[in-house]
Amino acid sequence: MQQAVAAFLRHIERERNASPHTIRAYAQDLEQFVDDLRGELGREPRPHDVDLLALRGFVARLYRSGMKRVSAARKLAALRTFLRYLCREGVLEQNPARLLQSPRGERLIPEHLEEGEMAALLSTPADDDAGLRARALLELLYSTGIRCAELVGLDVEAVDLDERTLRVLGKGRKERIVPFGRPAVEALRAWLPARERMRPRSPAMFVNTRGGRLTDRSVRNILNTAVRQAAVDRHTSPHTLRHSFATHLLERGADLRAIQELLGHASLSTTQRYTHVNAKHLLDIYRKTHPRA
Repeated sequence: MQQAVAAFLRHIERERNASPHTIRAYAQDLEQFVDDLRGELGREPRPHDVDLLALRGFVARLYRSGMKRVSAARKLAALRTFLRYLCREGVLEQNPARLLQSPRGERLIPEHLEEGEMAALLSTPADDDAGLRARALLELLYSTGIRCAELVGLDVEAVDLDERTLRVLGKGRKERIVPFGRPAVEALRAWLPARERMRPRSPAMFVNTRGGRLTDRSVRNILNTAVRQAAVDRHTSPHTLRHSFATHLLERGADLRAIQELLGHASLSTTQRYTHVNAKHLLDIYRKTHPRA
């Protein structure tokens, strides 16, 4: 089984161009399943040991451990992909997961900031090089809706200040062009001289005081500092700014398909969760304004 898993991971890396994060997630999910099956069989499992009963038992044990449905569904999706690969390679004659129903995930409404809270967050002082970096970083996150990993992976040459667009490498190493607004342009123009003063050793747009590429953790620390300064009284992460970007576009009438392209979602169903936020927004307006509400 270990050899089959290793071959599958090589396949998604080379043939499907999967990102290191995706490969790591598949590896962890499949390792957990193999460990579970090994415990049930009392020996090293083989691909032919995987049947519907083994899959159902694995999912049941995940639930008993307190795992949420969305996490169990992700692990089962990894297993389905792995077993389809084994069928294509002729290792298995049929996929034992074909009759197994996926757990229905909870419809979670993404956490986002209101427009006033975002304005306060983006108005924090920028009176030194670190402040200029924080302002540019936060403006770009909110103006584009890009992921934190996409932000730290962004190079200077991928940003066109005249056209107000950036070229970003998203999940699955898919490239997309994302526009951004004038406030982000102004913040970036103010940041670039400060970036040079940090003597960059990297082509990264955002560097640390030693000139190296900024990390995800550094971005979170910068955001946490800005949240405290702006007195925003709720948990806020870089992904909250991405959710805020999408929610505010939808509330102002943007097309869901356009938001899907801007966010880099492969499936429209991923973007559709924002319609729940928009429905709540409309309900609030109705309750505040309709005479019979």
